Amino acid sequence: MVLPASYIALAIVLLCNRGSDAFTAPTHSTFRHGAVGFQYTHRAYHHHHLQPLHPTPTRLIMSVEGDFDPDAIDRAREEVQSGSLKARCKALYKFTRPHTIRGTILASIAGTVRALIDTPGALMQANWGTMLPRAFAGMLALLLGNAFIVGINQIFDEDIDKMNKPFLPVASGEMSKRFAWLAVIVSGSIGPIIVRKLFPPLLFQLYSFGLFLGLIYSVPPIRTKQNPLLAGLTIATVRGFLLNFGVYYAVKDAVGAAFRWSPKVSFVARFMTLFATIIAITKDLPDTEGDKAYNIDTFATRVGVDRIAKGATVCLFLNYIHAIVTWALSRSGSFRLLPMVGGHAALAAMLLTHFRQLEPDSIKSVKLYYKRIWDLFYLEYILYTLI
Repeated sequence: MVLPASYIALAIVLLCNRGSDAFTAPTHSTFRHGAVGFQYTHRAYHHHHLQPLHPTPTRLIMSVEGDFDPDAIDRAREEVQSGSLKARCKALYKFTRPHTIRGTILASIAGTVRALIDTPGALMQANWGTMLPRAFAGMLALLLGNAFIVGINQIFDEDIDKMNKPFLPVASGEMSKRFAWLAVIVSGSIGPIIVRKLFPPLLFQLYSFGLFLGLIYSVPPIRTKQNPLLAGLTIATVRGFLLNFGVYYAVKDAVGAAFRWSPKVSFVARFMTLFATIIAITKDLPDTEGDKAYNIDTFATRVGVDRIAKGATVCLFLNYIHAIVTWALSRSGSFRLLPMVGGHAALAAMLLTHFRQLEPDSIKSVKLYYKRIWDLFYLEYILYTLI
């Protein structure tokens, strides 16, 4: 019953992603934000491409990374200010960046399923009365770590987000800086305590290292996000290697099995680290205007959206080829043919289809392309449980 339930959970997470406001294109025609003076009109969306209305410092062009229906943002801010608990919970939910939360949940479920499949007798011999609470605690620690990293980024990127992501709660005014700091401090304190109490020292060290990388990504004076290479390495390390290795190691430890680098674990560590690197690069595609305005150096601001999208597509396509080559070069029985070859070939075909539909000068199209990169990322975790 555990494995079917895990697949159901995977499906639910993927279905929930379909309506995510983290990937919705702009809809309304007019937006003014406080004293900053941002403004939209229908002219700003000619062919879905944002054009500056007034080339002054207070009326800078915005790029899109989500739903910033201006009326919806105003209503949400007013509801929070009126004391609505529901509105505050919704703001907190947006603060955690739901699309990254889904990635963390999927990685946890897939890594758990993979470790149990790879351990003969684990399902029958496990003490579920002890393991399940520990598993939920581990998931909570990961989500708290995720919230810490994305939360502190929103605090230090408030001004940039008012241009690039005005739907985020700190930038929109739905969440005060004080409450944002409280959420970050609570997340960054409780998460490590859980890991320290319930998991091996190695996992505590890796977890702490991940929080540290997330911290220096956003916080001056280091602020690795200002360097595209360091930013990519940071995200790839945390979301690619540390998360996937840590979950697998934790499950093996919980069932009393020794960790070893099996072909499947080695493959997913390589594949998802490369994939996370591509996400780290493509995440800046919709944000070029705000990044330029605040001197944030990214590959997209350096060489342009079109070239970065082409390069990311080529790299991700080669990553899928790498999966097929891994099957071809591995010992017989190391991987299943259908998911390893057929599954990755299908995802590679989807990638090429998505790229052919991309219009680099359309913010809406760029946003949709980035969303589809995340969709492929989610689908890879389903393959991980089957390979």
